[in-house]
Amino acid sequence: MTAHAPWLDEAWNKVNEKVTRTSQTIGSRFPHATRDGKYVLERPHWWTAGFWPGLLWLLYRESRHEPFRQIAEECERQLDQVIDDFYTLDHDIGFMWTLTSLARYKLLGEPDARRRALHAANLLAARFNLQGRFIRAWNPWHENEDNSGWAIIDCMMNLPLLYWASEETKDPRFHQIARAHAETVLSTFIRGDGSVYHIYTFDPFTGEPAGPLGGQGYAPESAWARGTSWALYGFALTYRYAKEPKFLDAAKRVAHFFLSHLPEDFVPHWDFRLPSEAPRHRDSSAGACAACGLILLAELVPPHEAPVYRQAAEKILHSLYVNYGAWDDPGQEGLILAGTGHFPAGQNIGVSLIYGDYYFVEGLSRLRGNTELFW
Repeated sequence: MTAHAPWLDEAWNKVNEKVTRTSQTIGSRFPHATRDGKYVLERPHWWTAGFWPGLLWLLYRESRHEPFRQIAEECERQLDQVIDDFYTLDHDIGFMWTLTSLARYKLLGEPDARRRALHAANLLAARFNLQGRFIRAWNPWHENEDNSGWAIIDCMMNLPLLYWASEETKDPRFHQIARAHAETVLSTFIRGDGSVYHIYTFDPFTGEPAGPLGGQGYAPESAWARGTSWALYGFALTYRYAKEPKFLDAAKRVAHFFLSHLPEDFVPHWDFRLPSEAPRHRDSSAGACAACGLILLAELVPPHEAPVYRQAAEKILHSLYVNYGAWDDPGQEGLILAGTGHFPAGQNIGVSLIYGDYYFVEGLSRLRGNTELFW
């Protein structure tokens, strides 16, 4: 299987055809997960708000299809109301503005996109806990709730906004914060076998580690598949910026755990460490995200190691296309099916997820030779 295999161009064309149709109904709104085949739309402050415009920017980069650009830019403008609302901002600042403002700045070089991305980077850096050397995850969801000492594995994918801001402004503080968070994740989240915790708690005043929580995995000591993919891709991106071997080693360790636990069709179950009685739903979003991380790993490792990661990414994306694609079903707005959003909460199981769609398109784009990353 090569970057120019017939299935790859075929998949890219089908993605373009489908998104051209669905963009006319979704427009400049914020899809999250499908229900009965249609994307449920969230408010602009929701953590997935960047993935739909990010997907449109991926397609616009090749096609220059103006409606894609116009919709993505309108989504970005709507996020202005969010960036001024302190109460709804959390660690997902990176997800939201990396795939909107930073993507547009990298593609078009427009000053207002740069300003928004730098503003977002400043707000993300402000969530850094100095004593614990971690970026705080969420704000309180309920009155009297205290999650000020919580960090989550997802935030590894938010760090590139800080690395970029450091390079863009020549200010090392952003890089220092991102690197410190990555080191804390390396020392507390990553187990010896390469599996990861979703949530780790710290004393917010002393910074002392307090222990893991189950989060969206089956249990605290299980191995949530999407969390594994966040770590795989996140550590590869951190190595790309920080150039420290320990981060590359972490990405490889997590990648080997991920790959060694894949089923025959190369699309992971939602958790890699499930008891026999637990439902074994697939999570296509974890597969798509991991594939993107594996493609980057193939570019970072010595040439003789690269085929292991590149070929694994191709197998995952090919399986998603052939076995989980929703190309010929007009009742499905998503691109790939069988995503599992939050199994413990009983939310969004067996559906399309906008972040799964995004990473699937990013993976195809990378296999087709696009080397520039929005991250």
